[in-house]
Amino acid sequence: MDEKLSYVYILSNPTLTTFYTGVTGDLGRRMFEHTNKLVEGFTAIYNVNILLYYEIHTDITYAIEREKKIKRWKREWKWNLIDGVNSKHENLYRNGLVMPL
Repeated sequence: MDEKLSYVYILSNPTLTTFYTGVTGDLGRRMFEHTNKLVEGFTAIYNVNILLYYEIHTDITYAIEREKKIKRWKREWKWNLIDGVNSKHENLYRNGLVMPL
């Protein structure tokens, strides 16, 4: 049986002033939705569609717990997490593809 992957991710807006943390089973599809504002809500209103960070998990329960934990973090802690793998703050979603970390 194929292993189902889950992704915890952090997005920001173009000025890098707002964070959004989410969890999904299909990061490429979810980024397409965020980028094209296909889902109404926070990310569409605040133009939050730059993928700065993501983690891959094999256990959806753990991924959901991790998402909730990161959401409670201070802004500085989130920046430290992002800077650990993406210090240039590049958009990891380009041309419809999620770039490897």
